Amino acid sequence: MTTHPSPPTLPETLREDARAWVRKLHSGAATQWEAQAFRRWRDASPLHQAAFIEARQQWRVLQPALNRLVRTDAEAASLHRETLRKPAANRRAFLGVAGAAAAAGVAGVAVYSPLGLWPTANEWNADWRTAAGEQRAIAWSDQIDVTLNTRTSIRRVASDDQAEGLELLNGEAAIEMLPSARTFSVVAGAGPSIGESARFEISRLEGRVCVTCLAGRVRIEHPAGDRLLLARQQAVYRDHSISGIAAADPEVASAWRRGELVFKQAPLSVVLDEINRYRPGRVVLMVDALRGKTVTATFRLDRLDLALLQMQRSFGLNARSLPAGVLVLS
Repeated sequence: MTTHPSPPTLPETLREDARAWVRKLHSGAATQWEAQAFRRWRDASPLHQAAFIEARQQWRVLQPALNRLVRTDAEAASLHRETLRKPAANRRAFLGVAGAAAAAGVAGVAVYSPLGLWPTANEWNADWRTAAGEQRAIAWSDQIDVTLNTRTSIRRVASDDQAEGLELLNGEAAIEMLPSARTFSVVAGAGPSIGESARFEISRLEGRVCVTCLAGRVRIEHPAGDRLLLARQQAVYRDHSISGIAAADPEVASAWRRGELVFKQAPLSVVLDEINRYRPGRVVLMVDALRGKTVTATFRLDRLDLALLQMQRSFGLNARSLPAGVLVLS
């Protein structure tokens, strides 16, 4: 395995800012004012300069894979086109929004990042965010606790009747309500999931929302039909469709809260996507024939490098380490 000197230790929030600047500058939509603002940001600190160099290196390494995914994956291409049609939410998000002029090629990928390395535009509206590998507990009220998993962004919302709730912009969250708690709403994508004295988890990743009820009841209100989940049940939806109710395996669904990832006959591509959520940088699998190979394993979140080494050996892969935590498997 080829190794390179470790880059400077940089705060994850600074890395995200640098990635947003790279995305903006590659969009073809940066104004003269924004270009001047970028130069002021870059020159403000040597750490800013180091973060920008790292982000630019990541961009160059991942650019071919990003382009190929948008060209060959119909779902990624659809999400990419949909994101291009959405206007920026507000000026707070200007760092993360590439304009509609970036409708093709690499500049378009800057707006919707299928590989998940770059923060999406709506994540800049978050009230709470977690970095790669970070988990955060929030005492929402004296009756409700919220736990954020890695790379998660949420914001506080209130409905017309001022019911408590949040919007899950990206990532994964666990909600724990005391039996005496009022209903709690989590908006993710097309509709809200309303817990009633419930313990439930909800994830929103690349347009797919999964709601898992562990205790109590959770009502999903979706344009394609409502679902009422009871304990150990889950449902999955996207903007225009929703699944039926399926049995949920709490051991798998809640493994992250125990510091583990549990896979049962999961495709290798899914396993790597999940690992990528928890580590800085990116693991890129270049062998398409291996993406569907299944994995059954339990990995510790604090030993993911060991997990990658085990899979590298199991599937006969070569690994190449690149700057900024990028690992190419071929």
